[in-house]
Amino acid sequence: MLRVKIDSIEDDRIEAYTRLTEPQLRNRLEPAKGLFIAESPKVIARALDAGVEPISFLVEEPWLEGMRSMFDQVDAAFGPNVPVYVASPAQLKTITGYRLHRGALAAMRRWPLPTVEQICRSARRVAVMENIVDHTNIGALMRSAAALQVDAVLVTPSCSDPLYRRAARVSMGTVFQVPWTRIGGDDVHAWPDQGMKQLHDLGFTTAAMALNRNAISLDELTKRLEPGPDQIDRLALIFGTEGDGLSHRTIARADLTVRIPMSHDVDSLNVAASSAVAFYATRPEHAS
Repeated sequence: MLRVKIDSIEDDRIEAYTRLTEPQLRNRLEPAKGLFIAESPKVIARALDAGVEPISFLVEEPWLEGMRSMFDQVDAAFGPNVPVYVASPAQLKTITGYRLHRGALAAMRRWPLPTVEQICRSARRVAVMENIVDHTNIGALMRSAAALQVDAVLVTPSCSDPLYRRAARVSMGTVFQVPWTRIGGDDVHAWPDQGMKQLHDLGFTTAAMALNRNAISLDELTKRLEPGPDQIDRLALIFGTEGDGLSHRTIARADLTVRIPMSHDVDSLNVAASSAVAFYATRPEHAS
């Protein structure tokens, strides 16, 4: 790989890391050449294992030797001309705003998202993120989905991007392992009406995770996954944005509203926590 020592963070060759915001990286050259930034060797490695194309690397000099095998992998898959820009720890801290524990970033090529039909073709259980904007929550939900055997994740048009740097980092790179796409693309009017219809047409029972007087308990939902005349075959669990939760229109169009029983006058869990609980309770081993 091409190693290039950076003398200044004003160098135009690293503008993807220093000057462009994440929305600019996504939209500036989309759809054919949109980029995202992956942070830390673990996240970068999982992206590479998933076949994501690197455009360049920005690495603290002390970490170069430890990433040798990763660079060999890039050379073999993408050729020897991918640049590795080498910076000092102080320079990288200036760029990121904090000291990286594992000093590596990579600018990587976005891939065309699959259709909802493609990733749901053989899925039995999917998660839907409605308008979630906190990158930590998105990353945590993706990590739980990977750990607890969720087949796919669908992201509504107003939801933040799972490939944003913090979301991908919190997910520990599982955003590259769990199939995901946007339901309704970028059309903010496509959800919930069109999106919910699409899920129903694909045979999913939609379960809105919300506090509602008519909600069934998560335990009751789990019972309905067991064999029997009323067994739910394909399940879509829908999680709402921080604070406001799911929209009234989404709840009204869902087949079921489901709540997690609470104690000690706690009214609800953070969406990252509630999704993990719901994924665990509805996992295939439990249903069988």
